[in-house]
Amino acid sequence: MQFRDLKEQYRVLKDEIDRAIHQVIEEGNFISGRQVTELEGALAEYVGVKHCIACGNGTDALSMMLMAWEIKEGDAVFVPDFTFFASGEVVSFEGAVPVFYDVERDTFNADIESLERAIKAVKEEGKLKPRAVIAVDLFGQPADYLKLAKIAEKYQLLLLEDGAQGFGGEIEGRKACSFGDAATTSFFPAKPLGCYGDGGAVFTNDDKTAAYLRSLKVHGKGSFKYDNVRIGWNSRLDTLQAAVLQVKFKAFQEYELEAVNRAAERYTELLKEVVKTPIVKEGMYSSWAQYTIQLESQEQRDGLQAYLKEKGIPAMVYYWKPMHEQAAFQDLKKYISCPVTEELCQKVLSLPIHPYLSEENITIIANEIKSYCNPAC
Repeated sequence: MQFRDLKEQYRVLKDEIDRAIHQVIEEGNFISGRQVTELEGALAEYVGVKHCIACGNGTDALSMMLMAWEIKEGDAVFVPDFTFFASGEVVSFEGAVPVFYDVERDTFNADIESLERAIKAVKEEGKLKPRAVIAVDLFGQPADYLKLAKIAEKYQLLLLEDGAQGFGGEIEGRKACSFGDAATTSFFPAKPLGCYGDGGAVFTNDDKTAAYLRSLKVHGKGSFKYDNVRIGWNSRLDTLQAAVLQVKFKAFQEYELEAVNRAAERYTELLKEVVKTPIVKEGMYSSWAQYTIQLESQEQRDGLQAYLKEKGIPAMVYYWKPMHEQAAFQDLKKYISCPVTEELCQKVLSLPIHPYLSEENITIIANEIKSYCNPAC
C-alpha cells in the first residue's frame, strides 16, 4: 500500500504523460518551452488571478515573493508554528525574523487570536518592524483569509498565502492561491498537483510584481537573456515538468479532486467515533494533501504508527516538532506560547490518501485503526 500512490496515477495517465514528454523531447525546448507559458495561463485562469509565474520549487516561490516585498533585516514576518520548515526558513533567508503564532486544533490552520497576540507583542517590544503574515493552507484546507485579511489591514501588514498543500481548495467557491496580497504553491510530487521533480509558482494580480518575478527567476534579466537589470537567480520550471503538469492538471480538475474528497469523507464516516478526525469548516473545500487524525497521546500515536507499519500500512507524522523548537531557530525570541502546536506535534498521524485510494483499502486501514484503538478507548 502506498501513502500517496504516484505509481497508480502514472498507470492511469501513462499514455498521455508519455506523449507529453516525448513531444518536449521532439521539439527540443527543454527550458522555457511553450508548455510552461501554457501551464501558467491555465493555472492563473483556474485560480482566478491575472498572473501565474512558474518557478523551480515552492520554497523559491516564497523567497521570491518576500524579495518582491523587500523583506529585510529588522523586519518581522509572522509564521504558523505548525507547518513545514520552509515557511519560516525563507524569512530568515531574507535576513528578517520569523515570529511564530499558534494554530487551531480542529483545522491546523492560523489561529487569528494567537496571530494578533504575536503582532501586539512585537509592536510593544519595538525592536522589529512588523511587515507581513504568512498563512499556510495546511493539509489541503485554506486558512481563514476573511479573518486574516482584516488582521493584516488592521496592522498594515502584507498577507502571503502559502498554498503549497492547498492548491484546489476553496473558500465559498473562491480558489486557494487567490487570497492575500500574493500566493505561492508547490508542485513537489506528493502535493495535490505534483510534477515529477521540483516545481512551484507564484500567483499575483499585480503587473509590476509579476514583471519583477519573471526577471528575478532568470538571473534578473531585462529585455533579453544577456541584459541583466538586477541580481537574480536561476529558478525556472523546466518544460518537461510543465508538460507533465499539464496532463495531471486535466485529471486533477476532471476527477481527482472529487475522488480524494470521497476518500476523506469515507475515512471520516468510519473513524469519527474512534479518533479525532479532521474538520473542514463550513464554506470550505479541501484538496486533502493529507488526512490527519489526532490520537489521545504521543504514546498512543507512536504505537498506532508502529502497528500500522507491521500491517503494511504507511502512516506519517506531520510534524514532529514545532517550528520554534527547530535547532535552526533556537536563538530566536519566543514572543508568545503556542500550546496547541506543541500538543498537535505529539498527537497527529496522517493516513494514506490520494485520488486512487480504493474503498477496500480505506476499510482495511480504518478497521486496523479500530482494532488498535478500541481496547485503549
